[in-house]
Amino acid sequence: MTPRFDAIGMVASDMAASVTFYRRLGFAFPEGAEELPHAEAELPGGLRLMLDSEETVRSFLPEWQPPTGGGRTSLALLCASPAEVDSVYEEMVGAGYHGELKPWDADWGQRYASLLDPDGNGVDLFAPLPGAAQ
Repeated sequence: MTPRFDAIGMVASDMAASVTFYRRLGFAFPEGAEELPHAEAELPGGLRLMLDSEETVRSFLPEWQPPTGGGRTSLALLCASPAEVDSVYEEMVGAGYHGELKPWDADWGQRYASLLDPDGNGVDLFAPLPGAAQ
């Protein structure tokens, strides 16, 4: 048997805030997910984004504590165009979310920006620049 990549799991300190953030970015969490201890949104290709409350994680790992310091992972979301990178970033920052890195034209040929979700996890927005080799 060979294990296959199936889901991305994240711990949410505030489930409602996390579900709201990811819904705003287009993740289809079911109605009522804000109130659940575990919620899933299906991603393209059949993958899932799974959110668990801190209480859920402590139910099977009582000594679990939230990490401190900077994050080491991020989700990267492909946008349809460089303009969409800018508009999504501005919409999210305008809604009160933390913009970690304003949109810019990266040396590697992409329009790129970074947000932080309510728990400080990185969410990168990117799109190929016109004429850039991909």
